[in-house]
Amino acid sequence: MSNKTLLIIAFVWPEPNSTAAGNRMLQLIQYFLGKDYQITVASTAAESELSLDLESLGISKASVRLNHSSFDTFITKLNPEIVLFDRFLTEEQFGWRVAEFAPNALRILDTEDLHSLRHTREKCFKKRILFSTETWLKEDIAKREVASIYRSDISLIISPYEMYLLKDLLQIDESILMYLPFLLDPISDEETKTWHSFENRADFICIGNGKHAPNVDAIVWLKTEIWPLIRKEIPQANLKIYGAYLPERIQQMHNEKEGFLVEGWVEDAREVLNKARVNLVPLRFGAGLKGKLITSMQNGTPSVTTPIGAEGMHGDLEYSGRISETATTFANAAIELYTNQPIWEQGQVNGIQIINALYDKSVWIKKLDAKITLVQKGLETHRKKNFVGAMLGHQTMASTKYMSKWIEEKNAN
Repeated sequence: MSNKTLLIIAFVWPEPNSTAAGNRMLQLIQYFLGKDYQITVASTAAESELSLDLESLGISKASVRLNHSSFDTFITKLNPEIVLFDRFLTEEQFGWRVAEFAPNALRILDTEDLHSLRHTREKCFKKRILFSTETWLKEDIAKREVASIYRSDISLIISPYEMYLLKDLLQIDESILMYLPFLLDPISDEETKTWHSFENRADFICIGNGKHAPNVDAIVWLKTEIWPLIRKEIPQANLKIYGAYLPERIQQMHNEKEGFLVEGWVEDAREVLNKARVNLVPLRFGAGLKGKLITSMQNGTPSVTTPIGAEGMHGDLEYSGRISETATTFANAAIELYTNQPIWEQGQVNGIQIINALYDKSVWIKKLDAKITLVQKGLETHRKKNFVGAMLGHQTMASTKYMSKWIEEKNAN
């Protein structure tokens, strides 16, 4: 009989109001709560003011230590049916302990996005070289992340492009992968009636967490190259920058004369998006799905972004706004979207279609149910077929495990 216990090993305590990763984790938590799981979230990180109030959801919290045998006792006592790793780094740190002390637990890795892809793109961008999949595969972090995917029973992949990289390029067996985008409620006609109209909206907006390097770069690019071009054509418009943890150098960019207003963290991003006419998301590197673009579509705010920003977001459907790559074309697209009501309204309609066709949680929950049930029922066979995972588990026991034990012993002494 199922014991309906879930352990989430979180890289950081979820912050749904400040990060897309936190929002994703909240969606998964709500999924498992809907299946009547008793949930414990464990993390080595310190909590922040923006951390989700887990207790209010009936979720237990546990602080765990890295490289310490106390985790072995903790997980043995908890005896979870499922362990969910939040990003590959937690699988690296705790996966071997879970395999040893909770061998029958289904191990699910939520990649959030392919960290190795984001890391490689940032490296290429800074070195001013063209990104290629060959460059990605040469990176140590790519090998580590793929090893984590192999060691897990199921890996949740948030972007179709990342599914392509793993399934088609690397030929990873689909039985250990699952494409799972954001789990959203469809946008209803009643909801769209609460949105502000084109005439009742003003100004541009840009939202991004300051701890996320792609966001910081995007704001710098806006300030130095893109915004002066827009402001020249629409001198009455302002650009409002929102986000938690914005670094000092971004805060110092605040300039009322230039209409560049650094507002900082806002509790409800939906509220400010509903007042803005156009969302600017000039990401030059990154990976995964962009929560800021999702929230934009959910509030009827067309956006201008880059091919990196739009990657995996809209399938074969028309994008909710414009996609541009250079500062000049980006600025021109933003000006057109801001001043042309029919084009703006079409962008809004496109956003509704994207959310309702690609992210309907009722559709994805059924698929996730089926995947978990299938793997759980035949877990032993599933693992036998994943020989590479078993082999990497063996290698992990010989390296990561003993390095961890060595650190543990060193700390004890």
